[in-house]
Amino acid sequence: MRKLASIQRIWKIEPIEGADKIELAYVLGWQCVVNKGQFQTMDLAVYFEIDSFLPIRQEFEFMRNSSYRKTDIMGEGFRLRTMKFRGQISQGLLLPISQFQEIPSDAGLGMDVTELIGVKKWEIEEKATTGGTVIGNLPVDVPHTDETRVQAEPELIHDFAGLEYYISTKMDGSSHSVSLDDDGFHVTGHNYEYKDDGKSAFYELVKRDDIEARVRKYYEEKKLHIFTIQGELCAPGIQKNRLKLVRPEWYVFTIRIDGKRVGLKKMQEICAETGLQMVPVEEVGMDLPSKYPTVEALLERADGEYPKGGKKEGIVIRPTEPVFNERISAALSMKVVNNRYLLKNEE
Repeated sequence: MRKLASIQRIWKIEPIEGADKIELAYVLGWQCVVNKGQFQTMDLAVYFEIDSFLPIRQEFEFMRNSSYRKTDIMGEGFRLRTMKFRGQISQGLLLPISQFQEIPSDAGLGMDVTELIGVKKWEIEEKATTGGTVIGNLPVDVPHTDETRVQAEPELIHDFAGLEYYISTKMDGSSHSVSLDDDGFHVTGHNYEYKDDGKSAFYELVKRDDIEARVRKYYEEKKLHIFTIQGELCAPGIQKNRLKLVRPEWYVFTIRIDGKRVGLKKMQEICAETGLQMVPVEEVGMDLPSKYPTVEALLERADGEYPKGGKKEGIVIRPTEPVFNERISAALSMKVVNNRYLLKNEE
């Protein structure tokens, strides 16, 4: 589970040219603009990641003018997003531990305080509109698709040492999946399973492209028990349609067979056999840290545009064959979001 708020150590502080009241603090692989003199190098602090939705409480009131939001989905709170101050990107929020009485005095490095403080993940309205009528939670073999950002776990770079890896394009849309098991065919969004009642944009795409028949044919021919395909729904009206599509498209990024994620080659074979479209693979190589040893190198690699000119969201990096990673308690995988996309997306 993603740590939206956690206890982290500030490993470097740098001045900002021309700024008298603010400076840069570095935590994990992120940089945050903070008040000058508020922290010292090696201090522990509460770090709130971007995409956090902070509750209404006095500690966050200074953000009201810039970050207050109220929606039917999220209620009231403060949306934490990438911002720019004096030419410097600020990715998250750092506050002293002493401001939060509910955090125990013996709280250690890495402690997750997300629920303790009441922080939620920001869900944008565009994701809700692609769903439809909810009929249940995600089926058992459809995991949530949040990838770990490299800035949140910089050590993941070194976990790719000696492994063959591939880099795919992170498509700018909304996560949707299909799954087939003994209980039948399932169509899901990021959090829920949906009903076929004409209200789900993804269900309409599934029917348009006859995806159920394709998936069922493979499922039956291979005598599978559970067959799950996860992908990104991109379309006009979702996010800002940076791919500049004229009709909805679905890009497969994960395939699971009988509860296990398949490797790159197998995924490419299945997509070819079923006629499904995969996310673009940009690069295949060996020993990622020897080529991209730092977060900064990967951020530079993630920059770019989609074929029709929209700012690219970023990249996803995985081993070509799944490898379980204890650091994230899941198959090794990480995303690198383009900083220029983040700034453009907040305009």
